[in-house]
Amino acid sequence: MHDPIPPRHRRRWTRWLTGLAVVLAAILALQAWTIPEYALTPGDARAVGPLVSIHGLATAPTRHDILLTDVYLQTLTAWQWIIMHFESHVQFVSSAALLDPGVPASELGAQGYLEMYDSKQAAAVAGLRALGWSVPARGTGAVVTAVVGASPAQRAGLAVGDQIVGVDGHPVASSCDLVRAIHDLPVGTRVRLRVAPVRISGTGRLTWRAPRTIEATSGRPGAPAVVGSCPGVTGAAHSWLGLAVEDGVAYHLPGDVQVDTRSIGGPSAGLAMTLAIIDQLSRHPITGHRVVAATGTIAPSGQVGDVGGVAEKTVAVQRAGATVFLVPTVEVATARAAASPGLQVIGVRSLAQALAALAQLGGAAPQPLQAPPGS
Repeated sequence: MHDPIPPRHRRRWTRWLTGLAVVLAAILALQAWTIPEYALTPGDARAVGPLVSIHGLATAPTRHDILLTDVYLQTLTAWQWIIMHFESHVQFVSSAALLDPGVPASELGAQGYLEMYDSKQAAAVAGLRALGWSVPARGTGAVVTAVVGASPAQRAGLAVGDQIVGVDGHPVASSCDLVRAIHDLPVGTRVRLRVAPVRISGTGRLTWRAPRTIEATSGRPGAPAVVGSCPGVTGAAHSWLGLAVEDGVAYHLPGDVQVDTRSIGGPSAGLAMTLAIIDQLSRHPITGHRVVAATGTIAPSGQVGDVGGVAEKTVAVQRAGATVFLVPTVEVATARAAASPGLQVIGVRSLAQALAALAQLGGAAPQPLQAPPGS
């Protein structure tokens, strides 16, 4: 019987199929190999006004002129890393740039939601204070912002967002109270912590349960136990729990201010949320009816801090139709390099500068519909 495929052609097909199988196997291997890098790509830009709800204070009709913007952060396989190098508006970030030393990547989600919680609280305080309200504050404890892997804190079951309110029977009202309580303890000391455990919902809502007591055994110092300095604390810590903390603060607001940021993490919408809160409480629009986008962290004092992914956010706000983009001053060059001619980029260091910039563009000065007491 005659073979319809000559031997030389059969060998050529065999080599081609073998090569194809090798390529497919390599692609499958690259798709299964997760690498320690993340990709930042343009996210959404949306009106903040509809996300803000205020009760107990006089408000204006909801306005849609102020936009917040975010970015998408995704883990990468080796194959995605290769493919995304051929796409535009992608920034690659190493896991080391996103995490403190020794902190597992699994904490990123909780950290993002905690940062958003803090940002919303700061936005309400900064906005109300800019309108003339007095907003008293009190310390509520030391809030865990990171837990080092295989540390005493992790073994004790502490998690990002938990609030430590006592140590060995003594109250803790701030991060420095915690630092002073454990700084000079010898290695191997059993520490009784009074902790209000956090619950983080699937949409990023944080609530705290009633405090309970847990025990941790102090270890030999590894990564820094806390960030910052505290009065009365000098020299290196004698022992270590393996966590980072921030001050827990409760503010007495004159009304109930809520911002619906379900499934959005991180602090970068702080400035946008603050402006939207002010706008909703003001007699006249502070934007001059321009579509204004903003990015930047916000502190209760009104200070604006830098954020990541500004180039990708610039792309997102342009797609949403913004004509003005307020960004932290240090990131103006980045935003302008990514902006089209129709987008005006303005750098600000504070909420006061942002409001002044909007006034120069025709926006109204903040004038509360309901006058604060004593004004």
